[in-house]
Amino acid sequence: MTYKSKILIPIVVMLTVSCKKFLDINTDPNNPTTIEVSKLLPTTQRTLGDALSMDEQNGGLSEILAVYTHQMSTREEPDKYGITGVDPNIQTVWSKLFSSAANPGTAYPVYGVIQNLEDIIAISTEAGNLRYAGIAKILKAYTYSVMVDVFGDLPYSEANKLKEGILYPKFDDDAAIYESLFALINEGIADLNNTTAANSNVPGADDLMYAGSVPRWIKAANTIKLKMYTQIRRVKNVSAEVTALLNGGNLISQTNESFLVPYGPNSATDDRNPGFYTYFATQRSNHVSPWFYEIMKGYNPRIFTNNPDPRIKYYIYNQVTATQAPREGNQTEYRDGAFVSIYFGSVGPDRDRSQQNTISLFGIYPVGGKYDDGSATVATANSGTGASPYRLITYADRLYLEAELISTGVITGDARAKLSLAMAESFRQVDYVISSYVKPTQTVPVLAGSAAATTYTANVLAEYDAASAEKKLEIIMTQKWLSSVGSAVDQYTDIRRTGYPVVFDPSNPAMAPGGRVQPPINGDPVNPGNQKSVPVQLSRTFALALPWFQTELESNPNAPEQKNPSTYKIFWMP
Repeated sequence: MTYKSKILIPIVVMLTVSCKKFLDINTDPNNPTTIEVSKLLPTTQRTLGDALSMDEQNGGLSEILAVYTHQMSTREEPDKYGITGVDPNIQTVWSKLFSSAANPGTAYPVYGVIQNLEDIIAISTEAGNLRYAGIAKILKAYTYSVMVDVFGDLPYSEANKLKEGILYPKFDDDAAIYESLFALINEGIADLNNTTAANSNVPGADDLMYAGSVPRWIKAANTIKLKMYTQIRRVKNVSAEVTALLNGGNLISQTNESFLVPYGPNSATDDRNPGFYTYFATQRSNHVSPWFYEIMKGYNPRIFTNNPDPRIKYYIYNQVTATQAPREGNQTEYRDGAFVSIYFGSVGPDRDRSQQNTISLFGIYPVGGKYDDGSATVATANSGTGASPYRLITYADRLYLEAELISTGVITGDARAKLSLAMAESFRQVDYVISSYVKPTQTVPVLAGSAAATTYTANVLAEYDAASAEKKLEIIMTQKWLSSVGSAVDQYTDIRRTGYPVVFDPSNPAMAPGGRVQPPINGDPVNPGNQKSVPVQLSRTFALALPWFQTELESNPNAPEQKNPSTYKIFWMP
């Protein structure tokens, strides 16, 4: 037997070698079935950013949630809280995150974020390249945490397991998923810290977020945990866990350590921030919310009254001057000088008038558009770079989290001091994004340390000093909402956890922008002072969660019935 085996081995080898070219005729070199993790990681990171962004063209979560958090108004389905499980935005987001089928027409398999991360974990763990595995585990935990925050119960323990024969994953309890994510983050940190692993292949430039920096990934991982602990603080005592994280000191602690998905200026390869598509679209349907604008202008009688925000020119670009008639020659629904928009929930006669080259747009900081220097030119793809990153968690966010935790008694400390630091960092963050990522051709003034920023901060802190304990929390959360413009997922979560900021209520005339029953301020500049009542209506009340993708429910026998978004509660809601 031994003798025969020795003969068979070379024969098998010879047959294998001689047949290799013949067998290769069924291998398509343009469509490989596997891919190096160094190519899979950047694709996955960018897809995550796309899925969470204000992507008008393809659909992203912030496309919905910026409307629900009243920083944006639109004529599309998010208006009136009208999103359903068959909405294209929900379909796109679900596919980008959960798809286990490759996108057709690609040169290599491109699946949803979760499937790609599972593949990175499996491939890199088997090869001993644990830095890739650690990064993928941290990204998986982050992705699932925000999806639980938005959707509630989800496929988790059985998700993306087609190889194991699971075609119809069950939906796991949202609280159980969340609890497991802390352990997954710790696994990721352990992988990154593993000094005995082979790590023959380590991430570098292919890691778009931190270029393979282990210390920065660990800081990001701990800051994700801080955010998650803050999220569940109302249903669980997390004081010990939060205190340990803060005492450990290994959190995002500089502007350039923020957890971001970068975008570039290259239009040929669609490297630009997905929110930039609205900026130059041939059919713009997204508007900056008048509620958001009026809070920044200091018009709202409830908060920051008569205290104009110096970030407004960095956030909002106006295509017309204060006295210029609309270019299309039509009336506008809402106008305050150069600012033009429509109302959330409006059914007024001017809601659907053409405002293509008149409406105000998100500008240089949120999406890489143009700084509002007063030129009032029509926005085009060439008047901005579109290279603004999507901000997952910034250093400013981390400071606002601490201010909230102190304000609500979870930990001890000086909430006012944290608020002051957070606001200062919010201004620095604007300058950093513009100079390090957007890189505009126009001259943009430095915001941090400017006289306007100093005055604004002093006024906010004076308002804070005079406020009740509850009002202090509202001030903290409203500042966080202002700072995170363009990244609406955590805004939506913050509002449902804390009740702040107070959002526009079109059913209550007293809550109309500026507290006026009959806005806008000066209407059509051709007829200054023209006031008109704008009727509004709602499809639903404020959504406590987004609906699941309806096709998933209909094709998966283990899926639940579709939720009622107005009554469904995520586990961390009191």
